[in-house]
Amino acid sequence: MKKEDNRLEKSEAFDWKAEIISWIKIIVAAAVIAFVLNNFIIANSKVPSGSMENTIMTGDRVIGSRLSYRFGDPKRGDIVIFHFPDDPTGTIYYVKRIIGLPGDTVDIIDGKVYLNGSETPLDEPYIREPMDPEPPARFEVPEDSYFMMGDNRNFSADARRWENKYVKRDKIIAKVLFRYYPGIGKIE
Repeated sequence: MKKEDNRLEKSEAFDWKAEIISWIKIIVAAAVIAFVLNNFIIANSKVPSGSMENTIMTGDRVIGSRLSYRFGDPKRGDIVIFHFPDDPTGTIYYVKRIIGLPGDTVDIIDGKVYLNGSETPLDEPYIREPMDPEPPARFEVPEDSYFMMGDNRNFSADARRWENKYVKRDKIIAKVLFRYYPGIGKIE
């Protein structure tokens, strides 16, 4: 009988209160970790359109590093997640490639991009297809701002089409690093 009594004492000694508190601690810790990761270290975004094809496809989900620009400035060619400049609420995120840096002059002539008066067009091996010619356009990028374009130029609602043409430095959220859905892959 002693063995059975011993088992009964152990099962009666189970403390539901301690078990619930233990689970609450785990859930709170997970929530705090997720909050810190999502707000200070990474940013994730879904790309709803084909504006970045073939680099990022319609429906892809991407992860960006919020830390990338804490220690350095964005560079030409980086793909970034940013607050859409024509959205007064600041809740719409866009994903585009940086073409113009602060102080740059960007000329688009006969479907080609020229920087700072260069006679040679920008080398853009990432674009999906040659850009359809459109009327010549000149963009003078203000200090502390960037000029963004999609890789699928013929089907991209990018800075050429926006009312507010430039993205302020403080509106850039993260540098896109990789795609995690539907497949995993590095973005360049």
